[in-house]
Amino acid sequence: MIFYYALVIATCCERLAELVVAKRNAAWSLARGGVETGRGHYPPMVLLHTGLLAGCLVEPVVAHRTFVPALGIPMLVLAVGSQGLRWWCIKTLGPRWNTRVIVVPGLPLVDSGPYRWFAHPNYVAVVVEGFALPLAGSAWVTAAVFTVLNAALLTVRLRCEIRALCTTS
Repeated sequence: MIFYYALVIATCCERLAELVVAKRNAAWSLARGGVETGRGHYPPMVLLHTGLLAGCLVEPVVAHRTFVPALGIPMLVLAVGSQGLRWWCIKTLGPRWNTRVIVVPGLPLVDSGPYRWFAHPNYVAVVVEGFALPLAGSAWVTAAVFTVLNAALLTVRLRCEIRALCTTS
């Protein structure tokens, strides 16, 4: 379980790094006339993702869960893979990647990297991480709650993003 907790702490650090990148990229986009939409769903999204990480740390301890190799190892692989996909998305989008919905009018849609195959590969990474990271530590309640709430949030987020892209492009 020590490796699992190290992975969750590393994921927390990775999320902080994402926020630094997102803040820099938001400034880049806004300086180029970027338009932000969907501010209302952003605080619940931050709360949900913070809750995911907290649940990953707390549930195994409180519920006296142990590492189950048959479940934990494949889920660890998926969790690490989701991080790789997320950073591939960040690299591919460059300064256009953000945790907020900010669209710079006139810029074409990105169709390289993982965007060749998926319209929203970053959300694929979020969905996979949302069940894989907690299940790696046998935190099945956290995995289930996050997955259900994230599905609702992603429905709102995707509608917002699609509207923003159609309106400003």
